[in-house]
Amino acid sequence: MRIGDLRHRVTIQEKVVTIDAYGGEVVTWSTVATVWAAVEPLSGREFLEGRRQENEINHRIRIRYREGLTPSMRVVWGPTTGGGARAFDIESVIERESRRREIWLMCREIVA
Repeated sequence: MRIGDLRHRVTIQEKVVTIDAYGGEVVTWSTVATVWAAVEPLSGREFLEGRRQENEINHRIRIRYREGLTPSMRVVWGPTTGGGARAFDIESVIERESRRREIWLMCREIVA
């Protein structure tokens, strides 16, 4: 992996579910790490869901090796304040060549 390829600053987040005073679930996201990455779009498609047209874009996000990443996490790319951030659901975590150097996060972004 060439260091120059990792030019995007991304945040990896983990879902935290708590129970509010009324017994309902409250979902928040906790930051696990902020790392340098290469965000690469792979494919996209449009579909209708609940009478709304949505776009799905699949991405490969390459980062340096890091333990503990799971498909229940997400990646956020862009400014954390003022809007404009993009969120990617992690579909799978692939350890590239099993050499503990690089991780591929295969992600899905839903754009309404």
